[in-house]
Amino acid sequence: MKRKLTLLIGLIMAMTATATAGVLLSPVAPDTSQWIVFHNNFRLDERPVSNTLRIATDSKYWLWVNGRLEVAEGALKRGPNRTDTYADVVKLKHLRKGDNSVDVLVWYWGKQGFSHRSTATAGLYFDLVVNGRAVSSTGPWRTALHPAFFLPNGEIPNYRLSESNIGFDARKDIDFTRDDFDFARWPVAREISLEQADWNRLVDRPIPQWKDYGMKKYESVSSNGGEYVCRLPYNAQVAPYLKVKANAGDTIHIRTDHYAGGGELNVRAVYVTREGVQEYENPGWMNGHKVIYSVPASVEVLELKYRETGYNCELSGEFKCDDERLNTLWKKSQRTLYVTMRDNYMDCPDRERAQWIGDVTNELVETFYALSPSATALTRKCLLELAAWQRADSVMYSPVPEGNWKKELPMQTLAMVGLGTWNYYLGSGDKETLRAVNSAYKRYMHKWRITADGLVEYRKGAWDWGDWGENQDMQAMCQMWYAITLEYYAKQCDLLGETGEAEWAREVNRGLKAAIHKTLWNGYAYKHPQFTGKPDDRVQALAVLAGVAREEEYPLLLNVLATTEFASPYMERYVLEAMCEMGYTEDALRRMTTRYEPMINGESSTLWEVFDMSGNPSRWSLNHAWSGGPLIMLSRYIAGITPRVPGFKEIEIAPRPCGLREIKAVLPTEQGELKMELKGDCCRMELRLTTPVPAHITAPAGYEISKGAAHVRAGRHKVIFEKKK
Repeated sequence: MKRKLTLLIGLIMAMTATATAGVLLSPVAPDTSQWIVFHNNFRLDERPVSNTLRIATDSKYWLWVNGRLEVAEGALKRGPNRTDTYADVVKLKHLRKGDNSVDVLVWYWGKQGFSHRSTATAGLYFDLVVNGRAVSSTGPWRTALHPAFFLPNGEIPNYRLSESNIGFDARKDIDFTRDDFDFARWPVAREISLEQADWNRLVDRPIPQWKDYGMKKYESVSSNGGEYVCRLPYNAQVAPYLKVKANAGDTIHIRTDHYAGGGELNVRAVYVTREGVQEYENPGWMNGHKVIYSVPASVEVLELKYRETGYNCELSGEFKCDDERLNTLWKKSQRTLYVTMRDNYMDCPDRERAQWIGDVTNELVETFYALSPSATALTRKCLLELAAWQRADSVMYSPVPEGNWKKELPMQTLAMVGLGTWNYYLGSGDKETLRAVNSAYKRYMHKWRITADGLVEYRKGAWDWGDWGENQDMQAMCQMWYAITLEYYAKQCDLLGETGEAEWAREVNRGLKAAIHKTLWNGYAYKHPQFTGKPDDRVQALAVLAGVAREEEYPLLLNVLATTEFASPYMERYVLEAMCEMGYTEDALRRMTTRYEPMINGESSTLWEVFDMSGNPSRWSLNHAWSGGPLIMLSRYIAGITPRVPGFKEIEIAPRPCGLREIKAVLPTEQGELKMELKGDCCRMELRLTTPVPAHITAPAGYEISKGAAHVRAGRHKVIFEKKK
């Protein structure tokens, strides 16, 4: 093994990267969906007290040391930008003094997708340091294609996915991790530079390895004519497992009920049996509510199980109240969020697995309330990627990483550059990531132009999209989004000491908001003069959040929001938020429970891409995290938990019960869990609070604090609210 200690600092990613090192190549020309084994031996003359392995592949790997599995499905989709590659940094657990063996199984995808840029290099980078010294192998790296894996014939995943279907022929299996396995006849791996491989700089993996929940039994298994339908407890990312007794050459097909989720074909697996009793765990993950095995009559099924994996965090946030509909909706939002996280945030885990930036603006806020703090790293990764993939013409687009997509959706990008990034800062306190992306944001903000009438020039981008659904007043939405983004971009610049840029943003916004009000306000709603449809509920909501709408206009805007329901679940988050910001929280609660009622009552453990699935239900996905606006509303407004100091280092508690008699919430923070419980009625309410940080408490509307304090330190507290006389 060779190792150079040249270090560079990634300008955008701000992470350590190795400049040059050797990449070990596959013995054959790269092709779609290859499975390649790399093997080597090395000797340690002393007990391994400490070690660090930097390892990289295109696209995924499984690592064994001394025959014991160290990493399952390592590596991240490429990449931190359009040229470089992520590298895992691993602490090995199974090293020993004396002779050691290492085996790596690489899955080279060999095709582009909406969340991965493929290279023409099927290979391995392996750089091991033990006790502060680089480790040299005792012989050359040996490599060969794994003979059992194959690419199944027939239906293939849609073009958005880089992953292929997986075929495995157990008759050709090899146990390459066995001590006495003979590698002598395998070819010696050729070595090239990172640049020759088109992997370029290696950027350390910014998120943890996957959480492994272990092998589990299905909730239930039913069979009918050789088809075994196995129910999962909820929509999850799973690796199906089987144990069977079979003749050689029988074929078992494995898929989930989400195989065509979102209207497109996703991933499946094919297993060809050997003679006798055998076990197989599919290495690629699928998602769904059910796993379906199609088994020939000649095969005896002994056991069917699954392994759940996912982003390494805990689902430790909570919300409960005395309305079970709201409890169900919050839990479904949380489950939807979790199943749409892995290498990156996803719009959905079946059809695309792609990091649409508008979806992430919703997901990142949900993360703070629903998941443990380790989930925040996925948002940081997303922001850095958004900036690092910026095009030469200053356009920022999504989804990235990508290998076959270049289209800008301007309003999605604006949503993240302004409000989304500021919400990330409020929840995390991470100022340095804002600093890392600021120059890219600046170039993008100045790409927009103000026209002679004071409005911002409408930019369609490469995909003129504002939301799913009808009656979209696109030009009005664009004006509102740019105003919102200017406001929060100015706050970011103030935070970073960019005072001149902050003043530019505020000056432009003052003129823009005046022009919007003059041109779009018609006396009862905001509407672009060229738009012929009804007043758009999305536009009214954005007008409130942009600070364009005036307080005296709120009742008129409420009338629009109470009588129109054009927003999809993506933009419904902003409608609900605007209603709460205007003080109409009870109206927002009614609208939310009405619109989400089919999802609340539906069998799916996750939330849908659209509200109305009746027209063409097969087109839409059943697990879209952009639909999680209710989670934000219930935690932020009903429970009333917000950061008073960024990073939740000090917390605001301002509940809005809206007739609920009991509200419980748990907020995970870096400092520990905040737990609150509010009980009472229209006359008296009691708040019990356990907080890891100082908290400021505001009584619900119409109440006042009669016992306890408005400002409390970390610890346990009881506060009594009495109805105002």
